Amino acid sequence: MTGTRIRLTACGKRYADGTRALEPVDLEVASGETVVLLGPSGCGKTTTLRIIAGLLAPDAGGRVRFDDDDVTALPIERRNVGMVFQSYALFPDRSVARNVAYGLEVRRVPRVERDERVASLLRLMRIEHLAHRAIGTLSGGQRQRVALARALAPRPRVLLLDEPLAALDAKLRDTLRVEIDALLRSLGVTAVYVTHDQAEAMALGDRIVVMDAGRIAQVGTARDIYLRPANRFVAEFVGTANRLRGVVRDGTLAVAGGTIAVGGDDGDAEILFRPQDAEPVEPSAAQLRGRVVRAHFLGDRLRLIVEGIGDEPCVVETAGALAFAAGDEIGLRLHADRVLRALA
Repeated sequence: MTGTRIRLTACGKRYADGTRALEPVDLEVASGETVVLLGPSGCGKTTTLRIIAGLLAPDAGGRVRFDDDDVTALPIERRNVGMVFQSYALFPDRSVARNVAYGLEVRRVPRVERDERVASLLRLMRIEHLAHRAIGTLSGGQRQRVALARALAPRPRVLLLDEPLAALDAKLRDTLRVEIDALLRSLGVTAVYVTHDQAEAMALGDRIVVMDAGRIAQVGTARDIYLRPANRFVAEFVGTANRLRGVVRDGTLAVAGGTIAVGGDDGDAEILFRPQDAEPVEPSAAQLRGRVVRAHFLGDRLRLIVEGIGDEPCVVETAGALAFAAGDEIGLRLHADRVLRALA
């Protein structure tokens, strides 16, 4: 299976009632790349996926291309895309094997080739023992594996996945996330994956497209998005960001709990920092001082809720071997190179 490059140009969507679901966006997905569309409900990510699929037409002027082919006017059945949904959308009156074979039957693939391809995909998904089972007897994880196999059977140019793990429990989501990642990389298929789950996006995406209010807020690797967010929305949506407001004088920001060297012009300022970028230290070496109001032991790390540093409580994460309890005084030092200042 070979990957297809996807290119969206000025693809927006306004409905007849005037509702703007998607501002005109430009996006390119490389051949064999997995791109994750990440954002809250109503941000435009599913609309973008449906435009790629051919389930929605973009507004006038928008174009969708697969490699050099303009597929804007083609319906979904002529684009050769595979789709996997949160709801599975399997046929209850067909066995597992016949569900996987459905797209091949529609395309009139010869019986011998069809049977070989179905058997191969059932082995790949580790569900060959379920071939003759009815869909109603399967667990959620088994149904999602069937849905993936069915989407891949016709060897689609593009694989589109819309919140495929949202209905599963946390442990099964983690398991299938690893399996889907390995599967996509082994097949080399181009995939666009929609989710609101940050961990899912960071685990699966070669690149992540963060969407907000029908616009693309940032495109980048998981590391780029997390460490170098383009704006405040990205910083606060992806991971946790603490916010401190104060006044800068001579490059030093003064806040309730102490001072921090931030550089820049004098005046009112705001910085953001991640929970792991504040290190507990001895009071004599601390930039900031506060009081622990809650301490949550998470095994490999300790999550502290600290008051007295700024206007709002801050979240600090540190090594699980350290011991803090509610009421403890704490000194913190920020890693200056990771402080985010004045994001719009």
